[in-house]
Amino acid sequence: MAYLAKDDVRDYVHGICFKTGPPGRVGAEAEWLVTDPHRPDQPVSLNLLSDLVDEAGPPPSGSTVTYEPGGQLELSSPPLPGPASAHSALTTDLTHIGKHLHDAGLRLEGLGLDPRRPPTQQLSLPRYAAMERFFAEGGGASGRTMMCSTASLQVCVDIGADPGDAERRWRLAHALGPLLVAAFANSPIWRGRRTGWRSTRWVIWAGIDASRTRPVPVGDPVDSWTRYALDAQLMTIRRDDQPWLCSPGITFAQWLDSGHPRRPTHDDLVYHLSTLFPPVRPRGHLELRMIDALPERWWPVPLAVVAALLDDPAATAVAIEATGRLPHGTAPATWRVAASDALTDPDLASCARACFAAASEALGRMGAARLVPVVDAYRERYVERGRCPADDALTPEGAV
Repeated sequence: MAYLAKDDVRDYVHGICFKTGPPGRVGAEAEWLVTDPHRPDQPVSLNLLSDLVDEAGPPPSGSTVTYEPGGQLELSSPPLPGPASAHSALTTDLTHIGKHLHDAGLRLEGLGLDPRRPPTQQLSLPRYAAMERFFAEGGGASGRTMMCSTASLQVCVDIGADPGDAERRWRLAHALGPLLVAAFANSPIWRGRRTGWRSTRWVIWAGIDASRTRPVPVGDPVDSWTRYALDAQLMTIRRDDQPWLCSPGITFAQWLDSGHPRRPTHDDLVYHLSTLFPPVRPRGHLELRMIDALPERWWPVPLAVVAALLDDPAATAVAIEATGRLPHGTAPATWRVAASDALTDPDLASCARACFAAASEALGRMGAARLVPVVDAYRERYVERGRCPADDALTPEGAV
C-alpha cells in the first residue's frame, strides 16, 4: 500500500484538483427541500422520497440523484458545453422528478434554509455520523442545521485552459463570491422567525469549523489549496475493522507527520478533500458553493450569470473591474455585509448591476440567448431595485 507524503498532496492538487483544459463546460448541483403541504411542520420520510424517485426512473438527461442528511434532494447535471445545454438537461430532469413527486402530493421548495421544520437527520451513513459528531464536539448546533436544513445551488465551471488562465478564473470566482451571496440571498427565516440575515444559510456554514469553510486564500491556486487541505482539521479517520475515529483533534498535516493511529493513504486524502467546504472548491473543476437555493423560476439565473462572467472575455473584463471597486474586496467584512444587507448595500448593488448587465449581453454570444429573458426578468425584479429573493419574505408588500 502506498503511503502519502506532503509532496504527494501537492502533486494530487496540481494534477487532479487543478487539471487544466479548454474551458466551456458548465454544470449545476441543485438542492431542494422536500415538503408535504398537508404536513408543513413535519419532515418527509426519506424512504418515501427515495421510493418515489426510484419509481420515476432514471432522469432522462443523465443527472445524478443524491440525498442530503435531512432528506434534501439533489440533482446534479453532467458537465455540458455551455449554460444553455446545462440548463436544458437539468430542467428536463427536474420536470421528470418534480412531476412524480407532485403527483404524490410532495413539493420541491427552492429555499436556502428550511424556514419551519427543525433539523432532523435521516441518513445514518458513517460519513454523516462522523460529520455530526465532529460538528457537535465543536461546541455548536450549526453543523446539524447545515447538514439537515440547508440547500444551495452550486454552479460548476472548468478550471481553465492553462495555469495562467486557471489562476485568473480562481481569483475571479472568489471575487464574485460576496456578490453571488448578496444577489441570490434566499434564507431570511428560520423556525418561523426572522434571523436578521438575508442569507442565514451562509451564516450557518460560516459558523461551523472555519478550517474547512472559510474562503481559500487567493494566491497561487495549487499552493493555496494544498496549504488549506493540510491545515484543515481531520473530521474522521476511517477504519475497516473498527468504528471510525471521529474528531481525532489533528490536522491532515499533523497526521502525515505522526503516522498515528495509522499512516494516511491516497484514499484518505481524497476523502479528506471531500469534507472541505469552502465557497469555491476545486475538484477538477471550480465548484461555486455560496449560492442559496432558489425557486424553480429563478434557479437558471446563477447558472447563466456565473458561466457568462467566467467564460465570456468581455463579461469577464467587466466583472474584474466591477468587483475590484468593492471597498474591502473579499475580506470577511464583505461576505458578512453580503449575507446581511445583500443588495441594499450600495457597493454590492452597483457591482451586481454591472455584472448582470454584462452577463445578459454575453449569453447571446455564448449560444445561450434563450436564457436572456429569465436573467433580464431577475435583473428587473431584484438587481435593478436593490433587492434579492429574501426581501420577498421580509417585505412581501414590496414584491412584484
